[in-house]
Amino acid sequence: MAAYFFSDVHLGLGPKDEERKKEDRLLSFLDSIMEDTSHLFIVGDLFDFWFEYKTVIPKGFHRTLAKLDEFRGNNIDIHYLIGNHDCWMGDFFATEMGIHVHRDPFEVAIQGKRIFLHHGDGLAQNDLGYRIVKPILRNKVNFWLYRWLHPDIGVRLAIGTSRSSRAYTSTKHYGEESGMLKFAEEKIHQGCDIVVMGHRHQPNIQTFNEGSYVNLGDWITHNTFGRLKDGVMTLNTWKGNL
Repeated sequence: MAAYFFSDVHLGLGPKDEERKKEDRLLSFLDSIMEDTSHLFIVGDLFDFWFEYKTVIPKGFHRTLAKLDEFRGNNIDIHYLIGNHDCWMGDFFATEMGIHVHRDPFEVAIQGKRIFLHHGDGLAQNDLGYRIVKPILRNKVNFWLYRWLHPDIGVRLAIGTSRSSRAYTSTKHYGEESGMLKFAEEKIHQGCDIVVMGHRHQPNIQTFNEGSYVNLGDWITHNTFGRLKDGVMTLNTWKGNL
């Protein structure tokens, strides 16, 4: 059995027809690994925006939610590390689906390996603005206050803000790669065997001494994922087969 890792699908990012094709790719990948999977790790930004009201969740993603529920029905452990686009997550995934939701980077031991998972946001050397905004976005009081907006208003406002932010930051370089590499090297020096991240949308696997840094890339352009089998981590591209 293998453990699989993916990140940065950003469901809901683009036009409806493009998003349908992207979700089709993701679902075909998930179908192909179900019989071979012991653990599934979502390393942030499965959705381009996710916000939960007490009794309301965003529509449009029922196929992906149903597939994750099918994984849980097959007793496959799913760990969901929230990213910077899905940080306003409530208790739906934990209580309704039995998924382990992690609001902070975490370490796990699988197949005799110590693996540290971090979405990667906030590690850029030159992005002081985001490091200031991040604790504000994740503040529980702000989460509670935002819930007072009607879902039709709140969701539309957040999606517009997300897209505007992407349009601005996509033209900038904040030193994400060097910040992530430095962080990964430090974690490996502390005894971790593998450091897994996403966020940057650029697939990469790099060795430091006895450990490895893996950036999972994305499902917008690269369709890449990590696979841990017999203690060996590989970075792969989904092309319709394994």
